[in-house]
Amino acid sequence: MCCRTCYTHLLSQTVNQRNDNISVFRYIDWFTVALYLLLITAGVFSIYAASYDFDHASLLDNSEFSGKQIRWIGMALGLAVVILLFDAKIFDIYAYPIYAIVTFIMLITIFVAPDIKGSHSWLVFGPLRFQPAEFGKAATALALAKLFSGYGFTLNACRKNYMYALGLIFLPVLLIIAQRETGSALAYLSLFMVLYREGMSGLILLAALCAVVFFVVALKYAGTLFLGITCGEAVVFGLIMIIMVCMMAVYCRQMEGARNLFLAYAGSFIVVLTLSAFGINVPGMAYFIIAILAGCVYCGFLAMHSRARNLYITIGAALVSVVFLFSVNYAFSKVLQPHQQQRILVTLGIEQDVLGAGYNVNQSRIAIGSGGIAGKGFLNGTQTKLKYVPEQHTDFIFCTVGEEQGFLGSTALLLVFLILILRIMFIAERQPSTFGRVYSYCVASYFMFHLAINVGMVIGLCPVIGIPLPFFSYGGSSLWSFTILLFICLRIDASRREHLTY
Repeated sequence: MCCRTCYTHLLSQTVNQRNDNISVFRYIDWFTVALYLLLITAGVFSIYAASYDFDHASLLDNSEFSGKQIRWIGMALGLAVVILLFDAKIFDIYAYPIYAIVTFIMLITIFVAPDIKGSHSWLVFGPLRFQPAEFGKAATALALAKLFSGYGFTLNACRKNYMYALGLIFLPVLLIIAQRETGSALAYLSLFMVLYREGMSGLILLAALCAVVFFVVALKYAGTLFLGITCGEAVVFGLIMIIMVCMMAVYCRQMEGARNLFLAYAGSFIVVLTLSAFGINVPGMAYFIIAILAGCVYCGFLAMHSRARNLYITIGAALVSVVFLFSVNYAFSKVLQPHQQQRILVTLGIEQDVLGAGYNVNQSRIAIGSGGIAGKGFLNGTQTKLKYVPEQHTDFIFCTVGEEQGFLGSTALLLVFLILILRIMFIAERQPSTFGRVYSYCVASYFMFHLAINVGMVIGLCPVIGIPLPFFSYGGSSLWSFTILLFICLRIDASRREHLTY
């Protein structure tokens, strides 16, 4: 009797597991799968076009990049099926162990990886090599989703929760920077969009935006002087004043105080310009520092009388911004590597180095521009076929699309990526669990960052930092990484109909 009961229970479990596997393929988001298949197929043809030579090598030739990419795609599809057959609970249960294992591998990589183009980020096993940092994206997304799905966890509940979330993000970032792979490290910072979705203050995103703007403006306009300081410094000081006024009016709701501060700043600036016009030398640095400090004192006075504690945040933001401005030159000259400095200077148009650091971008822009509206046609590109663009089958694959398919083809590709990202965000919003929602938004953030930076890099809007275009750039690590990210998301989404709890 006991044996019969055990047999019946085992049979029931087997049937239920089989039904679960069937339900996965029944409830999977096939629209997203179709977008994935469309992108990897278009990516193979783009790689073939980018590496095509006049010997008429076959698309399936294993000695060509396209043939190798097809092999990677075959293994990626098998990996996707395996992920879909997993129980969705596994990703929740083993999120932290997966994160620990991957970060440990990333740590080992620093010491055992060979030097490849100045980077120690690739583990080599005979003819094969892979980049652990790419797989760390999925591990970090799972760990972050696990953290947020904890009982009673709320990001704004206490500062300790912020430290936990930031620790999970910055640990792999520091390991990747130690591998001298800055581009991959920056991709992890896109997870701040997830933190914003889960309740992080918009002031943090504003601070990040201001830091980028201050850095660029201070460098871009450092060649000319105004009131004894560089125009870049003067513009940044002016932006700090404007931000103080706006924060008082919008964030602190002190309209009268904001108006008074604005009139004081505007009046004093007019006086300084008038004195300068009459030949009276006014030290610009002293004026701006005194003006900002006076504004901070005024904010402090209002805070004590109105009990508006948000004004203290305005004071802190102004003081930190001034300190950041003074650190720009040090960070640029002492922290960044010489090749990184050169790329930034070329991107900002401060230096013209079309035969050196700016060669790739210049040739890429020529290739995209030569494509016109409709493009030159498949395999008819001249810039790409004659190998004017280095690394055109990896980081600069988008220029092949631009030359051969033109503006229309490039726009169509960007629309497909946009639809994919919006679809992932839609999947995130329909998740019944915090784990599924946070993980899906992590995936969307990664895709958004890679698309924006890669395309911006190819057309000269961003410095060249080695960010691949998902599903298009040649490479097994990148393809597998994005496949794992996407199909874990789809597996979690398929389980929402099975009423699984995370």
